[in-house]
Order: sequence, then C-alpha cells, then structure tokens
Amino acid sequence: MKHLLSGYTVLDFTHFLAGPACTRLMAELGADIIKVESPSGDATRNMPFSKNGRSGYFVQQNRGKKSISINLRSSEGLEIIKRLLPKVDVLIENFSPGTMSRLGIGWEEVRKINPRVVMCSVSTFGQTGPLSKLVGYDPIGQAFAGITDLIGEKDGPPCYPMFSLGDTLTGAHAFGAINASLLYRERSGKGQYLDISILDCYFHHHDLSPQIVSLSERALVPTRNGRMHFTLAPTGIFRGKKRYMFIVALEHQWPDFCRVINKEELIKDQRFIDNAARVDNVEELVEEIESWIRSMPDDDAAIAALMEGRIPVAPVLSITEAMDHPHLVERGTIRTISDRVLPDFQVPGCPLRFSEFPEPLELEAPFLGEHNRDVLEHLLGFSEEKIKTLEESGVLSTESKTS
Repeated sequence: MKHLLSGYTVLDFTHFLAGPACTRLMAELGADIIKVESPSGDATRNMPFSKNGRSGYFVQQNRGKKSISINLRSSEGLEIIKRLLPKVDVLIENFSPGTMSRLGIGWEEVRKINPRVVMCSVSTFGQTGPLSKLVGYDPIGQAFAGITDLIGEKDGPPCYPMFSLGDTLTGAHAFGAINASLLYRERSGKGQYLDISILDCYFHHHDLSPQIVSLSERALVPTRNGRMHFTLAPTGIFRGKKRYMFIVALEHQWPDFCRVINKEELIKDQRFIDNAARVDNVEELVEEIESWIRSMPDDDAAIAALMEGRIPVAPVLSITEAMDHPHLVERGTIRTISDRVLPDFQVPGCPLRFSEFPEPLELEAPFLGEHNRDVLEHLLGFSEEKIKTLEESGVLSTESKTS
C-alpha cells in the first residue's frame, strides 16, 4: 500500500471546488481517481493564475487524478461510463440535481449496475427541498445559511470573505461520509447514496447562534459585531501599532490576562466583573487592552507577552505572511509542488496526518483526456483501434501535453 486508500477506485464527475476538494483528499491518500471531463474540460482549467496556458488553480485541485475526456451525451460515451461502473468503488458528482439521472446514470441505474458502489452527490442546496433545483455556489449557500449576515461591521453591510470555506469544508464532509460508507460496505457488502450540500455544511458550522435563538424564543438574535465577538469578551481583533492581533481571554483566563497586561485592578472592576459585564462594556474594555498594546515597545512584544502568559493570541497575518511562516512551512501546511508545465509553486498541503504514512505522495495534475487510453485499455480491455475510432468520432478528447 502506498497510502490508506490504495486499491480504491473513484469515478469523479466533479468540477470547480467542492467536489474536487473531496477527491483531492482521496488522491492524497492514494485512491485511484478517474476524473471524467467533458470535451471542453473542467472550467477551472481556464481560471487564474495561468502560465503557458496551464492553470495553477486546476493543478492545485486535481493533482493525483487521471483524466478521461468523454462526450457523455453520446450513446458511446454513456456506454463507456456504464462499463466502468462495476470497476469502481466510489462515484462522486457535483452537477445540478437531476443531471445524472437525465444522462442515464442516476442512483437507481448506478446501483443496478454496481450494488456495492458508494455514490456521492455534492450540490449547493441538496437533492431535495424547495431550493434544490436552483443554481448556486459557495457564497450562495453561505448567504442562505445565515453566515454572511454575521460577517462585517455592526452597523455596516455584510462582507464577502475572500476564501471558499463552504466549498472546501463541504468537500471534507463528503470525504468523511464516503470513507464511513466504505467502512460500512466492508461490514455489510452494501453500497449507498450520499446527499451532501454546501448549505447543510455551512449551517453545521454555527456554534452558538441557533441554540441562543431557539432557547431565547427569538428574543436574542446574534448580529454582525465587527471586530469583537457578540457574546464573549475579550474575544476579537485588537489594533496594534502596525498590525492587528486576535486575542481570546475566556472567563477562566480573565484574571491571568489582567495580570499579563499589568492591569490587575480590572479583575475586580465592576464594569468587567464577569463575561456579561465585559460584553456590555466592550468599548471601554477594548480601550483598556489597546492602551496596553500601545504602551509596549512594539506589537511583537505585546504578542510575545501574551503568549508567555498562556493567553491565546495571534497576529492577523496576510496571506503572504502566512505562506512564509516557519510553522506552516515546517509542517507542510504550505507546500511547494512541481508540474510538467508550470514552474514550481506553493499550494495548501494535505491537512490529514497519519503516523503510518508520514510522507506526502508525489502527485501530478492531468492534461485533458491524458488517461483515456490507460483507463480504457486496462479497465475495459479496449483495443488501440477502438480507442482511435472513439477519438475520431469525438466521443473521446485529448489535449497536448506541452504548452
């Protein structure tokens, strides 16, 4: 075994991010991923940043996968997929709900061909419900989940975060569900169908809000609160001399926090006597803390003092600062990879760590249709002549392996 999922084969109909994020994790763990692309290819092949006609975004999300490019709307293309189904353990797709059924490879058809297969559908809203037929992406699910409304200044508009939290975490949820289903299959012999949605996963990330709203019978409704947490203090983003820093001091940490910032008198100050009082007087509390930060030689000294006192604190790093941070570099959180077209560049590393497989696999991103012959010859026994005929008729497509 080269890794945990060696020997498992995945038929991957995903594109953009949520689905590919799932199969990227599976590829990192050694699964054989057969990425099925249309003749035009995954749309992310054209997303920035590109060099020599090659997208870094596509490479980042699709390393370790094989690409077969098939016209699924042709009878020959559909027949290829149906012949592949008995050979795979997992089928994953993130088309709009109903698309796979219209193509003739919905769950009911798939399970007839391979009763042991685990089929996973990833979508914005799920396969059922009033919103299920709508088109959506990560920020659309985020808005419906009540997440976007909580991001931004208290009296300002909601903000749009510049990262795809919903897509990547939905991919991670799908990854967990698939692996649990494979474990169940080992015990029962049965495959099953998984319905994973961005909206469900986004709502799952609420911690305090739903139970506060429900138990208060909607008398308490969390709202945007800018730099500070709406119900915990001090918890939030504090202004330093040159940078911002995130500080958390929960109830049990409050006395030690006051000692670290040389303001022990605040421990008994009635304005800050408990968390509720600190939330009510948060503006005064922020000024007390930021005045201490200003009194320090520099921001690094303030952060160091808090760290030494075991108070949770972090500088608010830019993306470039995070990419250069020695902790992220040492752990492989940020990783430099090679590609056959692009120069070496940095991407997020695999966040999963295993003692039996400590080293990451060396993976390559595929060219469009690069593995048509490999997959069809070895899994289906197609002859060279038959593959050539399928290429000439437009059922199979390929691209050049050079820029």
